[in-house]
Parts: sequence; C-alpha cells; structure tokens
Amino acid sequence: MTQVQVLEAARDTSCGYRVDVGRGQRIGRVSSEWFSRPDDERFMSLDDLMASVRGRAERSRTRTVESAAVRVKASRDNPERLDLMLPGSDIPVAPTHWSFGQLAALVGAPAAYLRQLPAPLAGINLQYGLTSHRAEQVKTLETDDGRTELRAVTGPDYGRIYDHELVAAVQRIAGNGTGDTRWKVPGVLDWSTGIYNPHVDVSRDTTTLYASDRDVFLFLVDDLNPIEAGKLPDGSPDLYFRGFYCWNSEVGAKTLGMASFYLRAVCQNRNLWGVEDFEEISIRHSKYAANRFAHEAAPALTRFADSSPLPFVNGIRQARERIVAHSDDDRADFLRKRGFSKAETARIIERVLAEEGRKPESVFDFVQGITAVARDKAHQDARLDMEGRAKKLLDRVH
Repeated sequence: MTQVQVLEAARDTSCGYRVDVGRGQRIGRVSSEWFSRPDDERFMSLDDLMASVRGRAERSRTRTVESAAVRVKASRDNPERLDLMLPGSDIPVAPTHWSFGQLAALVGAPAAYLRQLPAPLAGINLQYGLTSHRAEQVKTLETDDGRTELRAVTGPDYGRIYDHELVAAVQRIAGNGTGDTRWKVPGVLDWSTGIYNPHVDVSRDTTTLYASDRDVFLFLVDDLNPIEAGKLPDGSPDLYFRGFYCWNSEVGAKTLGMASFYLRAVCQNRNLWGVEDFEEISIRHSKYAANRFAHEAAPALTRFADSSPLPFVNGIRQARERIVAHSDDDRADFLRKRGFSKAETARIIERVLAEEGRKPESVFDFVQGITAVARDKAHQDARLDMEGRAKKLLDRVH
C-alpha cells in the first residue's frame, strides 16, 4: 500500500484518525491553561487575539523613574481605591493587581497582607517602604484605558517582549489559526472509539488561543496532515501530528517560551496524548531578550513549521529496529545500567507486556514502557525525570 492508501485506511468514516494514545507522554500544560481561562481570555482566532494584545500595547507607554519619587495617594472616600503619582506627571495611575504585587515586592512588603488593609492604611505602609527604600530606578508600563493603569513595575534593564510580537511570529506561519494554513486550533479525541477528529468548530470551549492582562498563550497543531511512524501491534499505522505551544508575559509574570513536539491526539480537556520528541526553549526578559527572540526563538518556530518530519520518522523507525534485549536478563541489564531501580525495571517490562502482548526487545519498546510507567507517577518531578531518561534513550538512536 502507498503512504496515501495507508493513511486513508486509518481514516475513520467520521473524518477522523484512529490513534493509540497509550504510547508516549501525556503533557498537561495546555489543559491547565484551558481550565483556568475565563471566557474573556479566550479568543476564536489569531486575528482577534492580535487585535486585543496589539491594541493595549498601542495604548501603553514605558518610562524609567526613581522608586523613592513615587507618591502613594489613597482615597478618603473609597477604602478600596489607591493611586500612584509618578514623577513628572500630575495624572494618578491605578496599579493593577499584578503591578501592586510587583511594587510591594520591590519594598519587601507582603502584598497579600497589604491588599487586606483599607486603602489609606495600605498606602501609608507602601509609601513608607518606597520612601525609606534605597532609591533605585524602575521601569513602568502604563496603559490609558479611560483611567491610566500601571500594568508593570520592573527593573530598568527589563527586556520587554510585547505579547503582540509573539502573536505576530505565530501568524507568519499560522495565518488566522483557524484552518487557512496547515496550522490550526486542534480537534478532539473521542475516547469511546479512539478516533481523533481534527474537524471541530472553534468555540469558547475548544479554542486554545488565550490572553489575559498579564500573559498570552497559544497552542496549534498540524492535524490535517498525519505522519506515519511505524506500525501498531495490529498492523495499523502509528499516526502522529505536529504541534507547538508558546507563551509570553509583557509585564514580567513569566518568561517567553515555546515547545514543539509530535503528538497522537488532543482530548476535550486539551491534554496532549502520545507526545514524542518534545523540545522546549525559554527566554528570560533580560536586557537582550528582544534580540534573542528575533534571532533565536522566532526562527526556531519557523524552522519547526517548515521542517520535514523525515528525521523524526527515521528516528522512530531506527528505535523500532534496534533490538537490544533477547532475554529477561538482557532486559533487566539494559534498564538497570541506565539507572532504573529493580522495582522500576519490573514495572516497565510488565507494562510493555500488558500493552504490546510481548516483552520489550527494541529501544522503542523500552521507551514506550518507561513513558507509560512515568504517567503513573504522582509527583511531577519524578515523572519528568523518568520521561527525560526515556527521551535520552531515543535521542541516542538518532
């Protein structure tokens, strides 16, 4: 059968693809974002997302001021209203929840405690901290939305990468993110049939394009172009799709970063299933962050989007073909020499036997067994450590 015939055979009548999500890693990062986002942080397209984040950047300005010159102004009539007067301006600036926390951290005050106090009392404490604190420069990010807001207080060398810059980099390869290019908001796995359906309408419940007043997060897949990398035990193709997610915070809440990978499915809760070849980079908002984004992160995203899947497919094929164990002693030696305990070794071998109907023989068999056992780890650090060891095994075959 040709590659096209194989993929057509894997396609279900419901216009989906049969996948095996019992293999590879489960990544919950996108699901965590999906669960935590209210409706006003969910966007239906990259155009809508860009309009929001670029609009607030256009209404914003930055300046560097002396922290000791900042004056706190609390309302006598409203116990919850607190404004700041920045040097060189007579317009009051209202701190956001986030920037208030940054300002409190600057003077070593507990933000959670200050938020519980009436504004006049919180203002007295904050003003004392600013006045008595060693004078230093801080960089502000202010937005004029009818009432001027202070969105961020950072060090003077903070290398701000605006959220719209990241969205623009994604748009260059993904268009609107809704199917006008190969990159789109993902479909949904039907657990009852094991069929992944890429044809799902983008809605508030299914979108993976998010932005709040402090960050942006995007997840897209190329799920209309499945990649075959070997066979399943029943002889059907083992199908993958390419995917990536990226994030940023222009106010200092998190780094800029992106992750690329191959995956087998995305469920309704936006968990990523059957993930292989996971790669992640992050960039701190230091002085030269903008240069690193322009010369490192954005090109890396474009390279992944345009790259051929052949190296990945060949790596999986080689891992399947490389037989490293013929007996129980071989299996135990192979795992124990790579740092797995006796109990872990037994569980890995048993897991492969249960899922594949035979004991592990190839590097690929062991990698799948290790990642399967890792998924059962209750603590994230232990799970990531085991998944990392599985990835190293696979990388050595390439």
